[in-house]
Amino acid sequence: MTQRPFGWTGEQVPVIGQGTWMIEGAADAERRSVDALRAGIDLGLTHVDTAEMYGDGRAEEIAGQAIAGRRDKVFLVSKVLPSNASYEGTLRACERSLQRLGTDRLDLYLLHWESDQPIRETMRAMAQLIDEGQIRFAGVSNFDVDRVRAAQSALPNHRLASNQVLYHLGERGIERTLIPYCQAQGIAVVGYTPFGRAKFPRPDSPGGCVLDAIAQRHGRTVRQVILNFLTRLEGVFTIPKAGNLEHTRENAGGTGWVLPPEDIAAIDRAFPAPSRAVPLAML
Repeated sequence: MTQRPFGWTGEQVPVIGQGTWMIEGAADAERRSVDALRAGIDLGLTHVDTAEMYGDGRAEEIAGQAIAGRRDKVFLVSKVLPSNASYEGTLRACERSLQRLGTDRLDLYLLHWESDQPIRETMRAMAQLIDEGQIRFAGVSNFDVDRVRAAQSALPNHRLASNQVLYHLGERGIERTLIPYCQAQGIAVVGYTPFGRAKFPRPDSPGGCVLDAIAQRHGRTVRQVILNFLTRLEGVFTIPKAGNLEHTRENAGGTGWVLPPEDIAAIDRAFPAPSRAVPLAML
């Protein structure tokens, strides 16, 4: 599994990780999710991302089951809800997440999206959590450049480590200014929903045909081509959902090989990035 430095931290993190949004449900489905997460860790997909919002904490409990006995192998991430992101609320939310995950620390803790709470209060709590060893790094999610700057300014004695944002072939707006800004600042960019959910390219569409041809040339699947393309830029990571064993194994094949320039150009033509600055998209 290809790894790269996670921004300024220097921490070696796999470019493809595992997301846990909507992995909760019936008992059988949750068992499959645990099995998929464990298989992914064995395959090197050791960046595991979750949030207190996902299933009202149930996704964290499932992730906790999956990492039990292998916590030290995992780069573990969770997020605080904006409604909980006051100073005291952030501290309490982190403690609840740690309990559900069955661990004493997070590698990265994110503000899930912009909060009505003052960002300085959220970041003050993040700084305390770092100082006390409950989290190693602090970051944000769904923040555009201006909001990233504000979060950086509110964290004076520590550095912002990451910004997690929507990134798939149909939403490439972050390539214009956000990714370059974060690269210059040493802030890792983690793309979520890399397959676009309902916007996944249809096989019979012009773009789908391009992806299929590229996949066939390299003996890969379309999903593997997409993951490889989305992680081509330095400092960028992605976290496809870990839902079942088949998809987890497929996701693991999205790295360890290189798309040649002509294939990158073909994908660029089929799924062009916007020609001007656009508002940050989010789910």
